[in-house]
Amino acid sequence: MRFREFWQLVDEVLGSAHGRELTRSMVLGALGQRTPEQALDDGVEPRVVWHALCDELDIPDDKRWGADLGRQAPPRR
Repeated sequence: MRFREFWQLVDEVLGSAHGRELTRSMVLGALGQRTPEQALDDGVEPRVVWHALCDELDIPDDKRWGADLGRQAPPRR
């Protein structure tokens, strides 16, 4: 997953204003007590950050990838 794809999913799945606020303010234990933005700035892969954010928000796998049914879900590591 690229940074561009991460931000597209944030906007589509969480809503642009709400999603962007969550990435700035929500501290996640799965990201070492960092916000998603801090984790990205520290070099954590966008795929890892996206999964951590979705896990924390209890977003089911089938809703994580937006409305584009052709979009392939990046594998978890």
